[in-house]
Amino acid sequence: MTAPAPTSHSHWIQEWDPEDETFWNATGEKVARRNLIFSVLSEHIGFSIWTMWSVLVLFMGPEYGLTPADKFLLTSMVTLVGAVVRVPYTFAVAVFGGRNWTIISAGLLLVPTVAAFAVMKPGTSFNTFLLVGLLAGIGGGNFASSMTNINAFFPLKKKGWALGLNAGGGNIGVPVIQLVALAIIGASGGPRVLLGIYIPLIVVAAVLAALFMDNLATVKNDTGAAIDAAKDGHTWIMSFLYVGTFGSFIGYAFAFGQVLQVQFGRTPLQSAYLTFIGPLLGSLIRPVGGWLADRYGGARITLWNYVGMAAATALLVVASIQKSLPLFVTFFVVLFVLSGLGNGSTYKMIPGIFQAKALAKGLEGEEAAAYGRRLSGASMGLIGAVGALGGVGINLAFRQSYLSYGSGTGAFVAFLAFYGLCFAVTWAVYLRRPAVREQAAAATEAKAQLSYAEV
Repeated sequence: MTAPAPTSHSHWIQEWDPEDETFWNATGEKVARRNLIFSVLSEHIGFSIWTMWSVLVLFMGPEYGLTPADKFLLTSMVTLVGAVVRVPYTFAVAVFGGRNWTIISAGLLLVPTVAAFAVMKPGTSFNTFLLVGLLAGIGGGNFASSMTNINAFFPLKKKGWALGLNAGGGNIGVPVIQLVALAIIGASGGPRVLLGIYIPLIVVAAVLAALFMDNLATVKNDTGAAIDAAKDGHTWIMSFLYVGTFGSFIGYAFAFGQVLQVQFGRTPLQSAYLTFIGPLLGSLIRPVGGWLADRYGGARITLWNYVGMAAATALLVVASIQKSLPLFVTFFVVLFVLSGLGNGSTYKMIPGIFQAKALAKGLEGEEAAAYGRRLSGASMGLIGAVGALGGVGINLAFRQSYLSYGSGTGAFVAFLAFYGLCFAVTWAVYLRRPAVREQAAAATEAKAQLSYAEV
């Protein structure tokens, strides 16, 4: 098969078969890698814009007239919008084309960034900040559309690497904007300097997508698969478990700096020195969670990861009561790392679960693999959206804890109970003997097993 070249005026590729090795080796790989590079750039900036209010609130001192409860409510609502828009963004690629939607979604990031630049000053009402913050939530959707787009470009054997790089490159947008903020605060700059840096970067990302990315005409929305996935109980069970991993990661990313300021009296600069460490390590370790799940089984790694998260949270309760900043920061970073590890292992579980269901139906070979890919891919938009809602819960929990007790201890106790519940669900549904455990074994050991990042 000859590699099709997109027409210069449309950038549409009408035929695309990455599983054909001749096609792939000729020019397919080159085209796919080019699209991956600029997809990562756009998604990375999307994550940064989504989480920019975790940084902006550090700049907002007493002169802004916002209480800690106001700030936690603000970041909660930003997280909520980012979670909800993941669902439509998942389907947008098939409607508009991957290149076209990358241009649109990148360009849309200008709206919350320019709006924040306009209102970021003392005297602006809380309701205005809240409205502008809600706009930033659209950055959370870029992950879903980017993963859907890149998934279509690569052959099965390359998807794990490609989507792992795509996801990791996006997640690192969180610590990067925090590092940029650290440099700006250190140089006595204000929040508008941060926003002024990202406005041209957004334009660059959109222009590069327009110049170098392509649309695949072969990408179609399978509404039937989406409906089937929504009806399957495992989609919602895995959504619940993903709340505990990715929900924790994004929720803590928004809240960490505020907790340091409110509970330990850190200045914006002192907070910024610490806030980026956890998200950075949590992003980098995500592929390790997938690798461990490949080796030992996704359910087992997820189960023991929740044990670790519960232990770290219990130690955070102790550190919070003792008001020990070194212990608090240490265990908070550990919790970030474990949330990143769990992101990889829970993603790994999803294709295995639907593969096991295919085998249970008596399907074999490529037919079983196709069934598993179809439902696992369709379920990921819902799981990603529901999982991100965990970030909303975390920020609301911190808000209520500070209102009721003056510290975050009450929130950490609630998180500890939740991780215990996640542990129980993982064990009861995927590891308990006899029948369900056998299904989990089939899911992790089936011949057509997929990588954690292949959906």
